[in-house]
Amino acid sequence: MSKLWKIFEYGYLVIAVVFGVETVLNWNTDREKAYLLLLFSIIAVFMYFFRKRFRSRIENRKKQ
Repeated sequence: MSKLWKIFEYGYLVIAVVFGVETVLNWNTDREKAYLLLLFSIIAVFMYFFRKRFRSRIENRKKQ
């Protein structure tokens, strides 16, 4: 189960990179869409760190 959680963690980073690239590509053509994609990218990075911290807490409880 822990390996599956790690895959989802890195999935959030992949999503953040994709949204970051889309932000750069849409910056000059559609600024509102670019801001929205930038927000999603920031949320995805936040979710990566949140899930990583949550998973490490769960693993530490199992070890004790």
